[in-house]
Amino acid sequence: MLLLLSLVGAAISIYLTTVHFENAPLLCSTRGLIDCSRVLSSPYSVVPGTSIPITIPGLAWSLGSAVLAVAGLRQTQPQALRRIYLAQFIWSLLALVIVLYLVYLELVVLHTICAWCTGMHAVILIMFLITIVQLQQGQEEAEASNDESVPDRVSMRR
Repeated sequence: MLLLLSLVGAAISIYLTTVHFENAPLLCSTRGLIDCSRVLSSPYSVVPGTSIPITIPGLAWSLGSAVLAVAGLRQTQPQALRRIYLAQFIWSLLALVIVLYLVYLELVVLHTICAWCTGMHAVILIMFLITIVQLQQGQEEAEASNDESVPDRVSMRR
């Protein structure tokens, strides 16, 4: 599921990056509360101090998430899998903190939202929630494997 969501995030980022560089019209409302054009042409749509659209770091984040998802799918060792789950959690938490800031900018500063951005934000939120569940399951699996590898103290006394 994380891999699929990563690919959805990458697709959104690629679309928005393409629109940015080609000055193509957005497939989105430009009236009322939802105005993608206003959000994506605001000063907050680029990495501060640069002309790099924030969709490029979003794409890099999505690709990093995809790499972690593939690593998690290939890993069979419980301890290594737990480390991957922890990395996925931290990676998603980082993105979620940024998303909260971007949503604040959209709602409080710009008084409008971007449907495409909201889609990406939803992907990040869902991925974050999945990583919490995976991290918890990884902890339980690691504890179970530790319990199996530690001999029973009663049988050691015999």
